[in-house]
Amino acid sequence: MYDYDAIVIGAGNAGLTAAATLQRAGTRTLLVERHNVPGGCGTSFRRGRFEFEVALHQLSGVGVTGQPISLREGLFQQLGIADQLEFVQEHDLYRAVVPGVVDVTVPADWDAAVEMFDTEFPGNRDRVARFFELVKQVTFWQIAAMRGMPGEQIDPLLFRYGLRPTRDVLDEFFEDERIKVVLGMYWTYLGQPPSELRFQDLALTLFAYLEFKPWHVRGGSQAMSGAVLDSFLRAGGEVRFNTGVERILTESGRVIGVRLEDGSEVTAPDVVSNASLPTTYGMLEGIEIPGAVRNDLATRRIGVSGFVLHMGLDATPAELGFTASTTFVNRDTDDDRTYRAWKSFEPARGICVSSYDVAPIGFAPAGTTHVSLMTLQYADIWRDVAPPEYARTKFAFAQTLLDLCETVTPGIRDAIEEVDVATPLTMMRYLGHPGGSIYGYDQDATEGWLFRNSERETHVPGLHVAGSWSGMGGFQPTLEAGARVARRLLRTTAA
Repeated sequence: MYDYDAIVIGAGNAGLTAAATLQRAGTRTLLVERHNVPGGCGTSFRRGRFEFEVALHQLSGVGVTGQPISLREGLFQQLGIADQLEFVQEHDLYRAVVPGVVDVTVPADWDAAVEMFDTEFPGNRDRVARFFELVKQVTFWQIAAMRGMPGEQIDPLLFRYGLRPTRDVLDEFFEDERIKVVLGMYWTYLGQPPSELRFQDLALTLFAYLEFKPWHVRGGSQAMSGAVLDSFLRAGGEVRFNTGVERILTESGRVIGVRLEDGSEVTAPDVVSNASLPTTYGMLEGIEIPGAVRNDLATRRIGVSGFVLHMGLDATPAELGFTASTTFVNRDTDDDRTYRAWKSFEPARGICVSSYDVAPIGFAPAGTTHVSLMTLQYADIWRDVAPPEYARTKFAFAQTLLDLCETVTPGIRDAIEEVDVATPLTMMRYLGHPGGSIYGYDQDATEGWLFRNSERETHVPGLHVAGSWSGMGGFQPTLEAGARVARRLLRTTAA
């Protein structure tokens, strides 16, 4: 007799939706989390009179009320939390700035975006319209293929464009380098420069935000994490915080439960892990890691982490000059050099500026604003920093993000009331991810649903994996992944 029907390791996005989906279907589920709050990246923290959003810059896929195949009408309705969440819409995708080269704001609407490009870059209306149609078509056929449509039924357009580098596709459609820079700005959300990024990945991202709009959550991502946890608990689930898993136990070649850090053992025939794949397979006890898994992991590279300034500013967004909730500021148009700089302490060459009070999420007192500056960076360089030099190094590098931000918000330093700096080592400590990776593995051309099948097959009966390390990174993909893995498990146990 097992203690539970399923155990879920980790209360990040995928762990939460997996646990809630299982428990709401009648599966007796235990959720264990080594931190003292749910959410993983989907959390917040306080400094002085400010609360800071940890990681959610824009939530894709929410959709407007009544829009089908959206998070609002799909997953959040299924979990019974759609009415508990208050969503705050961003009406612009982003402001894209390269000082002295381009400074435009892209509306979060297909037609309005075409109008903007026609106004700012005359003579390109038809090119932008055709490009957006390609984005829609590549996304449609990609989703169809991901859902199992046979290859012979897929429009060849997907095969002509899907795996091509984004830069090549932009070069095919446009001559003006400024347009290419603006349309490719989301590449930093995906961790690969346009010269390497598969076009199908950028297309899917653009479609998700233009079709379903970018959103924040009132109360931040912590409110969303808490709502999913409440759904799990209302259905009778059990959660244990401050509880780490030491080993995943097996017997006769299949999973039988877990051993916790206090030495106690809890049994279940199915374990869903929201931890990284290296951590998950490293916890297996009583069984050799399958050869197929070893070979797979050996060909993958740990992905990029982040460096973030969380700031509470004693001024309003208007006083600071913030006109959009999301602003990308790049030093120049050399994206490949920017990507290479993530492996060094070269001054930040590109930042994502999130102003959470252009459309307020409720974290900043009246008359103030809550802003984060983020650049991507690999963790390796931080491991070599001597402990006595760590604080000096991180604050020196933080100044380079502020330097770049001041090209669009002069004087922002004078408004700083509270500031907290997170490095890749911070991500490693709080997330427990190798390299502090925020996207899982490097999202190069060998990753993704066409070449990897980590989520569907662990080669260990009873072990299931869900999250950015077994699929796409980001909030929407991981929220959906947890529920998807849970539904697959439910179908298997019902068969």
